[in-house]
Amino acid sequence: MQCHYCDDPADISVERGGVKVGLCGPHFRQRMDELREEGWLDDLQDEIETDRFD
Repeated sequence: MQCHYCDDPADISVERGGVKVGLCGPHFRQRMDELREEGWLDDLQDEIETDRFD
């Protein structure tokens, strides 16, 4: 599988709803940094911590 953003091989792939997307390591880290800056990772962490105690 190829990275969604460049021609490098994908190091990580995710599938949801029958759609599979791959990312190389540098693009994965870049996307995670963007999600962190947007606050999405904090929201996810809060949701996971809340779910642990339900």
